[in-house]
Amino acid sequence: MNDKVVFDGLFLGVGAMKAGTTWLYALLERHPDLFFTFEKEIHYFYHCNMDFSILSEKRRLENARDKYAIINPDANRAIGVRNRLRWVANYLDSPIDDLWYRNLFLFRQEQPYCCDFSNLYALLDERAWQHVLSTSARLRVLYTLRDPLKRLWSHVKFHLQVTGQIHLLDEWGPDEFKRFARRPFIWDNAEYGQAIRRMRAVLPAEVLKVAFFEDIHADPRAFLRSIEGFLGIRQFDYPQAVIDRRVNESVTRPMPDYFGDLFAIDTRRIVDEVRAEGLNPPATWSVNQSG
Repeated sequence: MNDKVVFDGLFLGVGAMKAGTTWLYALLERHPDLFFTFEKEIHYFYHCNMDFSILSEKRRLENARDKYAIINPDANRAIGVRNRLRWVANYLDSPIDDLWYRNLFLFRQEQPYCCDFSNLYALLDERAWQHVLSTSARLRVLYTLRDPLKRLWSHVKFHLQVTGQIHLLDEWGPDEFKRFARRPFIWDNAEYGQAIRRMRAVLPAEVLKVAFFEDIHADPRAFLRSIEGFLGIRQFDYPQAVIDRRVNESVTRPMPDYFGDLFAIDTRRIVDEVRAEGLNPPATWSVNQSG
């Protein structure tokens, strides 16, 4: 990195599943102490430490075309369009380095934290987390986990849905599901113990908070208060309609009876690894792994 950039406050949302970070983003973006860019999942730290293609020029151009360069004179105001296009200009700039990343937050005002949510950050190695830590004088990282078996089934469904292959849910048998779910882009996000160990090897204890998806939805307002306490920001009254909203849900399909048995050994290992880190997964995780 050619340019040394240090944020006075950076908050990263790291999810084992997209739905968790998307739901949280929809709520926290309303908080007056938190600043989000137009792009929820920037993936910057994954790009420059793990996979240089994730923020390729082609992908950024596609995002700009599909999300940000659309103008509707009947619905948009000039000032909003102008700010969005100015942000897009920074997003399309190069090189992709720490200065590029900082410039995505130029419209921040007095908010204590710049925020960046990405499920891919769960895959960062220790070197990448050192980079993250070096960019902020006050860093906070939230890592949300879901029952590993349910997450796996949800991820398989969601991927087949968005790629136009949803019919395979009705056509595949155990062997096809097992091979597909073991592909790295599906499976790697389930390795919670590995991710926690990589984070804890670098991040001070006060920087990292691990939360469980099931606990979040059991009492969402209590969870939101815990996040505000974790960040040291004021309490905010979130709209109930947004709390109740479900986002990025995949098509409804019951998990096949045999699905849990395909991954029983690994799901038990994953739960044991989480417990070994001093965490207490919801009791339903143990029920679900019996499969």
